[in-house]
Amino acid sequence: MELTVAGQPAYLYTGGKTPAPGALAQQPAVIFIHGAQQDHSCWTLQSRWFAHHGHTMLAPDLPGHGRSGGAPLASVEALADWIVALLDAAGIERANLVGHSMGSLVALETALRHPQRVERVALIGTALPMPVSDSLLDAAQHNEPKAAALINAFSYSPEGQLGGCAVPGMWMLGMNQRLMERQKPGVFHTDLTVCNAYARSLESLSAIRCPLLVIAGTRDRMTAPKAAKAVADGVPGSRLVNITGSGHALMAEKPDAVLDALRDFIAR
Repeated sequence: MELTVAGQPAYLYTGGKTPAPGALAQQPAVIFIHGAQQDHSCWTLQSRWFAHHGHTMLAPDLPGHGRSGGAPLASVEALADWIVALLDAAGIERANLVGHSMGSLVALETALRHPQRVERVALIGTALPMPVSDSLLDAAQHNEPKAAALINAFSYSPEGQLGGCAVPGMWMLGMNQRLMERQKPGVFHTDLTVCNAYARSLESLSAIRCPLLVIAGTRDRMTAPKAAKAVADGVPGSRLVNITGSGHALMAEKPDAVLDALRDFIAR
């Protein structure tokens, strides 16, 4: 479906459901927020369950990504405000937020800036800060195919690199390569700069008052498990789930384990 958010068209994947006008606020809402150089499709293996089990599920393409209009936003803070504008456009007062990588920072910032709008937060493949190497930033600006190759090299566990996948016939690296290739020029560098520039401290996380879940892959080389644990430790009462053997692309490498953790946190 499509909504107008902050004056621009925004595409939202609804998991195969077609919500009736005005019906989005009638069930608990779950918003899935993708990472850098991605779009809604990275959530397909998790989001559909919520859409078909009593939730309003929205997986937006962030501004400038996928099928959404406008330019990519230049800060985590601006993206957090956009998520609230999306909730306003959908008529949703409060929502559960699920974010991966850059999207985890957006979910985190939304909970801190707009606590009255957030029910729960789940962070997947997260770290604070989330630095990006100079070589990757340079490649994203001047040689996007090289940047995509670097991301693929570091996003998956050794087993994932060899082609192992829980979904028969799914080539994870090829899928992610194609997903990155179809984004608009300039999005890659903007997104990575957004991650690199986010300056919120671990100490500030103690202000979060909603339930928080952190999901980490034990083979993640982009947001290390110890960094994910530091985020969880910064929020009193939070939960940490370690998914054995997964790299940074947890939703593709270990789809069932990620869904189980989300379902246990949000739907039970």
